Amino acid sequence: MREIMDIKVVQELKSDREKKEGIPKHVALDLTKGGKLATITLADKHYTLRITKSAKLILTK
Repeated sequence: MREIMDIKVVQELKSDREKKEGIPKHVALDLTKGGKLATITLADKHYTLRITKSAKLILTK
């Protein structure tokens, strides 16, 4: 039970930090337009963002 409470506190602290720092949030399904794949470009290099069947994200070059 203590572990669950600790996780909740950490999540709240992260959320507060994100609000203060203005860290952008994105919904993965918005990036993939409801699909499973999206291409992300950084410094003229292309990366593939993939959503797995178990709802995890994988970013590959």
